[in-house]
Amino acid sequence: MTGTRLGDDAGAAGRAKAWDTATAGVVLARLGPCRQPSLRFFTPAEEAAAEALLDLVLARSAEDPPVPVLSVIDARLATGEGDGWRYADVPEDPEAWRRSLAALDEEARVRHDGRVFAELGHGDRDRLLRHVLQLGGRDWYGMPAAHVWSLWTRYACEAYYAHPSAWDEIGFGGPAYPRGYLRLGRGRRETWKAPR
Repeated sequence: MTGTRLGDDAGAAGRAKAWDTATAGVVLARLGPCRQPSLRFFTPAEEAAAEALLDLVLARSAEDPPVPVLSVIDARLATGEGDGWRYADVPEDPEAWRRSLAALDEEARVRHDGRVFAELGHGDRDRLLRHVLQLGGRDWYGMPAAHVWSLWTRYACEAYYAHPSAWDEIGFGGPAYPRGYLRLGRGRRETWKAPR
């Protein structure tokens, strides 16, 4: 892992001793067993499409540390925890996720002899997603493609970058609470932060 500087290679989570109890509890809970909990929002077909979508959007591979992105998104959608806003031309997030995953499967069926998105190889998935991205503000199954893309990437990035393994990947040392930041200003690094 790049971006860590602890001597014990524990990454951002290794700094938990410097955090208050509540912060440490929240962050360390994210490192619990990465066994996929039962999903409450996504159907099995939606789960397969979403997992394939998220792997491609986040460029994940089997060698990457396990970050439970799908289960975090599922929990948010099941409890109605949205971003507090949405595009006027896109339904509420839970409905937009359902419709967009169904659209991915339908688009895959049309382009690839009846196979759904999760059944496609990496290259075919990539080409299909590039097609959606290149549509920009044009309609894609009743929604502007750019707004669907925004929905997918917002949820994916928020779930991924809330996890300490992702912090280690980008060199973020974790919360600075309660110690705070002392070296304010551009280019000034805290003593506890990893060098670039």
